[in-house]
Amino acid sequence: MTDDIIVTQALTKRFPPDIVAVDGLDLNVHAGEIFGLLGPNGAGKSTTIGMLTTRVTPTSGRAEVGGVDVIGRPAIAKQVIGVVPQTNTLDRAMTVFENLEFHGRYFGMSKSDARREARSFLERVRLADRASAPVMALSGGMAQRLMVARAIMHRPQVLFLDEPTAGLDPQSRRAIWTMLENMTGTNPDLSVVLTTHAMDEADHLCDRVAIMDRGHILCEDSPEALKRGLATGERVEIETDRAIAEADRDAIVALGAVNWRSLVPETAQFEARPGEGIGRRAAGFLEEKGYRVLHLTIAPVSLEDVFFSYTGHALREA
Repeated sequence: MTDDIIVTQALTKRFPPDIVAVDGLDLNVHAGEIFGLLGPNGAGKSTTIGMLTTRVTPTSGRAEVGGVDVIGRPAIAKQVIGVVPQTNTLDRAMTVFENLEFHGRYFGMSKSDARREARSFLERVRLADRASAPVMALSGGMAQRLMVARAIMHRPQVLFLDEPTAGLDPQSRRAIWTMLENMTGTNPDLSVVLTTHAMDEADHLCDRVAIMDRGHILCEDSPEALKRGLATGERVEIETDRAIAEADRDAIVALGAVNWRSLVPETAQFEARPGEGIGRRAAGFLEEKGYRVLHLTIAPVSLEDVFFSYTGHALREA
């Protein structure tokens, strides 16, 4: 993947009176990849997607999608993109099938082609048995799958997904993940840009990710490369039966704990270098000091740990 399907230069969006939502964004998305924009609410992810999909007018800068200037030629740009927004935008006056059929007609398909494609895409997203149902009868996960089908029905070059699994139950989230993997697996020319604050989702789906905060890109690479780039390799959490004294926290840091991020006094959460047994040594130290260790978790570092290393706070605190 060497060609860039999306290129931005100094892309900026300011909202009155003096809110800078996106600040001088330089971004390159490769053709055929799943690219994740990660970060907390307010980081600038949705505003970035809005500018790339012509829904938000940039204050300054440049953006091209599929070789089309989205600022100067928005009508042409809309033909090469598909968009699944955060909110349900299905037409409630139509059936599931009609939502796809009319989308096809809107993009210039003949009636017969639109109906054929609607049937095909309903099969692909496992909603063929719901074709005649009103969209109000769909669950949240079903509605999201239908919006994805609608967004790719006209064969766009780039699919934009803005928080595609927000508010869905775990089973529906996994169904969306599987559908996206199958979709990109059968259509390697399709590029996907995904915004999410769910780091596990990005880790599972994305070829590359960029972590945003306060309108800036903090880091950009594959999930594995970003995690390998940390000086630490393990994430430790120790829950005790009472608040951990400050002196005992200092002693655990002296053992080799770094990036202490505990939110409650009864928990020690930190990172450590792998292979040195710092997590178990810390738990043993606490037991020697009279604490009862209720839970000990030692896991590989995650993208949220990458976020913490760049910002100094956990994603949920941002």
